[in-house]
Amino acid sequence: MEYISRNIEPTVLEMAKYFSVIVITGPRQSGKTTLIKHLFNEYLQFSMEDLHVREFAEQDPVAFLEQNKLGMIIDEVQRVPSLMSYIQGIVDKDPSRKFILSGSSNFTMLQSVTQSLAGRAAILELLPMSIPEIGDWASSHTLDELIFGGMYPAVCAQKIPPELAYPSYVKTYLERDVRDILRISNLSAYEKFLKLCAGRIGSLFVASQLANEVGVSVNTIKSWLSVLQSSYVITLLPPYYENLSKRLIKTPKLYFNDTGIACYLLDIESPQQLARDKMRGPLFENLIVMEAIKNRTNQGKSPNAYFYRDSNQNEIDVLLKNGEGMTGIEIKSSMTYHRDFEQTLRNMSKYVIGNIQKRAVVYAGQMENKLGEIQLINYLHLNELLCET
Repeated sequence: MEYISRNIEPTVLEMAKYFSVIVITGPRQSGKTTLIKHLFNEYLQFSMEDLHVREFAEQDPVAFLEQNKLGMIIDEVQRVPSLMSYIQGIVDKDPSRKFILSGSSNFTMLQSVTQSLAGRAAILELLPMSIPEIGDWASSHTLDELIFGGMYPAVCAQKIPPELAYPSYVKTYLERDVRDILRISNLSAYEKFLKLCAGRIGSLFVASQLANEVGVSVNTIKSWLSVLQSSYVITLLPPYYENLSKRLIKTPKLYFNDTGIACYLLDIESPQQLARDKMRGPLFENLIVMEAIKNRTNQGKSPNAYFYRDSNQNEIDVLLKNGEGMTGIEIKSSMTYHRDFEQTLRNMSKYVIGNIQKRAVVYAGQMENKLGEIQLINYLHLNELLCET
């Protein structure tokens, strides 16, 4: 398997200059271990998924951590949280020692890091691959193939057909991990919840509605959602509040971190089926939203991504905020440009306070205009806009 460079690499190496501990979180199978081994191949590497290794680390943590005076890679370190305190003691005595830690549970990892390694660790998130990282693969496939295939390394690098990769992923990780964390007894209700979430991509997340449909309490829905967020399966895009209107929508919108998993949960079995499916538009929106978020997290920055919607149905799909101002993005899955795509963006100053840096329509068509007041951009070239914001 050919190694595919990840855009987060410069950020990881820069952080390693200043921090003794680098923590990389992200969904299972997003390429964390491959990335770390590529960047720090001189370090010993251990996985806490291995029962024998985990037993050694739990019974004699000092001996385990002293195996290499240069540095050590520890995968799924959240399974032995007690190691964090010992690592703290080691790097306090010798800051030149490096520990590269990875884990697929954001909540458990951050809880352990903040308790023991605050100020000593740099924390980064590695999400599935982005369009710039798989440029040749993305440009050689149709949009429907790209959405259906998703961007996990198993599909993009190992070339496993998505119809084989994602059923296994859901059964092995989404169901097993959540069962372990929440001890769910009614797995069918949880599976129904997952499918209903997929059907709500790009829509407002209202826990009470899902609770009624699944037949569980609102608190149960919130608990399940929290685990899916901390396991990097679902992202909630917050609404933007700093504006002139008082009649705002204050509920977040729901997206999946990868469209391939979402297609599987929607029972979409091929790119051809996706092309005719009513969820194609929301799935395209999902793709673009996550590209914007990945661009920021790969730089070690907070997403700073929002959406705008008010009670008058004025809506901007994505608002990106940085020190220079705001960028508004309208997302359309159409291959044909229509002038009304720009309507809300033209009135953006009515809804958003502060400097408007850029406005753009991202769509599936080939015609582009990157010089106008409102840029028109093909989705494959979205990164050019993101790198400027």
